[in-house]
Amino acid sequence: MSTTKTVEVPHLGGIKAGYQMPHPYDASKPTLVLVNSFTTSSDLYRSQYENQKLTSAMNLLAIELLGHGQTRTKSENFTYWDTAIMNLQVMEVLGVKKAFVLGTSQGGWITVRMALLAPDRIEGIIPLGTSLDYESERTRSLGCWNGPSLLTGSIDAWTSKNPTPDFEPEDEFCNFLIDMTIKSNYRGDDGRRRARMAAINLRERDGLLGRLFDVQCPVMWLHGTDDAVYSVANAEQEIKLFVNSPSANLVTVKDGQHFLSASHPQEVDNALIEFVGKWHK
Repeated sequence: MSTTKTVEVPHLGGIKAGYQMPHPYDASKPTLVLVNSFTTSSDLYRSQYENQKLTSAMNLLAIELLGHGQTRTKSENFTYWDTAIMNLQVMEVLGVKKAFVLGTSQGGWITVRMALLAPDRIEGIIPLGTSLDYESERTRSLGCWNGPSLLTGSIDAWTSKNPTPDFEPEDEFCNFLIDMTIKSNYRGDDGRRRARMAAINLRERDGLLGRLFDVQCPVMWLHGTDDAVYSVANAEQEIKLFVNSPSANLVTVKDGQHFLSASHPQEVDNALIEFVGKWHK
């Protein structure tokens, strides 16, 4: 059962940000911010909420990206940079001074943006099953998906000047993402607009490779060997670009899927406890 709440922050003229914190905030413990993948919600991390060993070691704060879950703003246009700023503002409103950040897939590039925007507040980042490039030919040559070819048809279908009160994502799109709950969160005209912008952001995002030089916190990149979206070969190249991080390591999980925290929660949670325990100050 979801325990999502909302909190108001000022970015973009006002955002109601959806979040889950499964246990009351304890300032004596480190905090891990969790950022979900494309068109999912903070429920992606239910396995982590249920792990008492993990929640005893750290606060968990899952924040839903703009266009996702219960997060809402009047601005129809937004980017991943806006979500990173929103997340930092949510931390501030909730009294979280510093945090580690884990992000799955698109959440991975949110972790980097947060570290770049607030290096004094981000203690370490955990990109998970991700790529930090734009949708480039280089990543496709290394076995990553072809995002533009898979997303463009939906974006075109969801682009309309006329209201669409009966809209819901097609079964084909939901099956592609292996998540039929997408239908319930993206219904009606508001749902279409949010799904469209989320897909545009994924297809047309800016790459971060040139900025990884500026990341100064520890990095633990977790990646499943059976990730069908982004490849281990790509991760092996990109982790080397964190040249100014005190530690930057790629940890692969045998047979791990794209949603690694769901397919292999024990391996992910144990790695998190070790990483956060080592680097929290």
